[in-house]
Amino acid sequence: MADADAAVPPVVVPSSAPPPAPPGGAPPKVTHHGRVAAPVASSNEDTEELPEFEPFGAPGPRGFPSLAEYLDISKVDMMKNRAEINHQQHHTDRFNTNFLIVRRGQEFQVKITFNRPYDADKDKFAVEFGIGPSPQFSKRTYMPVFPTPERQSPWAGRVVVAAGPEVTMGITPTADAIVGRYRLYVAVVTPYGIRRTCTDVSRDLYILYNPWVKEDVVFLEDEEERDECVLNESGVIYHGTWDDIAERNWNFGQFDFGVLDACLYVMDRAGMPIVNRGDPVKMARIASAMLNSRDDDGVLVGSWSGDYSYGVAPTSWTGSTDILLSYYRTRKPVGYAQCWVYAAVFNSFLRCLGIPARVVTNFYSAHDNDGNLKTDIILDENGRIDRKNTRDSIWNYHCWNECFMARADLPTGFGGWQAVDATPQETSDGMFRCGPASVRAIKHGELCFPFDAAFVFAEVNSDVVFHSRKRDGTMEVVKVKKDHVGRLILTKATGSYDSRDITELYKFPEGSVEERTVLEKGEVYGCARDQSTLPEADVELRLPALEVAVGDDFELCLEAVSRSGESRTVDAYITGSVVYYTGVTSADFLFKTPTLELEANQSGCVKELWQVPARSYMKKLVEQANLHFIATGKVKETGQIITAMKVVALHMPKLSIKVSGLNKVNELMVATVDFTNPFSLVLEHVYVHGISGYDKLTMCMAQQIVEHIFDTKLKHLCPFLSCCYTR
Repeated sequence: MADADAAVPPVVVPSSAPPPAPPGGAPPKVTHHGRVAAPVASSNEDTEELPEFEPFGAPGPRGFPSLAEYLDISKVDMMKNRAEINHQQHHTDRFNTNFLIVRRGQEFQVKITFNRPYDADKDKFAVEFGIGPSPQFSKRTYMPVFPTPERQSPWAGRVVVAAGPEVTMGITPTADAIVGRYRLYVAVVTPYGIRRTCTDVSRDLYILYNPWVKEDVVFLEDEEERDECVLNESGVIYHGTWDDIAERNWNFGQFDFGVLDACLYVMDRAGMPIVNRGDPVKMARIASAMLNSRDDDGVLVGSWSGDYSYGVAPTSWTGSTDILLSYYRTRKPVGYAQCWVYAAVFNSFLRCLGIPARVVTNFYSAHDNDGNLKTDIILDENGRIDRKNTRDSIWNYHCWNECFMARADLPTGFGGWQAVDATPQETSDGMFRCGPASVRAIKHGELCFPFDAAFVFAEVNSDVVFHSRKRDGTMEVVKVKKDHVGRLILTKATGSYDSRDITELYKFPEGSVEERTVLEKGEVYGCARDQSTLPEADVELRLPALEVAVGDDFELCLEAVSRSGESRTVDAYITGSVVYYTGVTSADFLFKTPTLELEANQSGCVKELWQVPARSYMKKLVEQANLHFIATGKVKETGQIITAMKVVALHMPKLSIKVSGLNKVNELMVATVDFTNPFSLVLEHVYVHGISGYDKLTMCMAQQIVEHIFDTKLKHLCPFLSCCYTR
């Protein structure tokens, strides 16, 4: 045995490998020692306190003499009442807060009361601001502000009014000041040292981005658009399909109590250096990673599975406040989200900090796994979809955000609206995030500009390429649809609840000279399109539009139109699938193989009709399900492959809400929610979800009423649900 042991060669650790873990398996802790003098300041919550007295030298044998004869501070009034000048002029009066909130690049006022009248010739004082641990002037995390023009710091200061012992000080932070929560002190210079006010949390203040000031990089000149994208607390998020658009109302709640602290905590959790928080480009990029939990325990856990046992279903959320406050309170990611929830919460984050933002929806959004401008659909030799080998998907819709800012890191003209996306789709620089990408750069094909312009470009410009896969595995391109992806891009209109079409901000008209130039430019940067030149088919397949409510039987129609005037025979396949809104197939429920005969010189079209009973698809539905029909056909006379696609959004039953009572703050109101059950089956576990979260009383009432109605056995009538609650 000893010889056998001796024969075992020693384990050699390559020099490039990390050192072995210490006993217990825990990896060695990474510290700043030996690399930098102090850790990087990255927590806004950990603000260092300044000493109340800072001597100029060592005290004498009897200590420092009495400072009673020198100027001292009796009171500091932050003028933080929402009706006072600071909140009104800085457009922060809507914040539900006990603190002063102002915007950078604009003067705010603080009233200081001294122990005697202030004498500008002999009294010296300063208002000091500190943010984060170890505030330093060189890093702009410590900033003294002086009242006299002879001595100024980067933040301007002036005496607005001096009346006896009261001095009103005007303070103007720079337009690129760090955004976050500051601690304020008033310091007086004496011959023996600097005396300060003691630390008082009530004197903390928040400084935000300022889209009202031209010097700030987030300045937005259009007043109506600025009010919409910064101050509006409610919005509309669009979903469904491009020809059957649905709406979700959302409460962004950026001014709700605690939301601002929650947003700053998100940056703390990301470890974002305090010194970088004045840069909206860096702020938006880090936030796009932190709003999802994939690689950094960020705010939201994404789930498209339909199982939401350990959280809240994405469709149940109606506002951002509960999500952000839950993350701030528990320090744990919140479940669950899908693209519109990520976009809505990201919108709240950006607006709360003062960055103009809006939610946009791209209908038929390509999610391309290959990094090109092709969404590949594989057909077998007979024209049926080969689902095993079809990996790319087209989302029926996808939501992301745009935020408005100048881009000093890009050439002139590429500032303005920037696309950012918190939905975890692909990694960017090793993390699940996207943007900010200049929308103008996307439109003009400047895909080398940071960040992730090529990914967004593909989302709105991909071709849908149909391949016929032979038995030997070779593939041939048989059809290219160039106008399917990025069919329509919407956002909420300014000042109304209508939609606004912003497709032209992302792409030139289909088939235009400008579009061809942009696509050629995109190829230079690696975004290759399919170059197949296929003869135009002389037969066209069509799937007419359908409006279908959940539980409806409906009639499906396939049309064939001849363009040649000659007789044609089309062997067709049509499949019907239940798909998630991401385009991923859940289950097939229909398969037909019609043969369409078109006679020579026939005008009009040939139709094939099928009755689709609700029972064929109802049991296969998933959350936010759509019905996806793909028809493919082969023309016998020419061998050409023709295709048609149609996504049918299922319409959900509507809720009717009526409010009665006095429409006054803090007054009792009663909301009646009416719901008509459209099905001939019993609905169980009915919940009513409101802006503020689940109301248990409401849920119990709803369930009891539904059960009571069905106990009457009136199953052939539409049951009616009514429940009341108070807020």
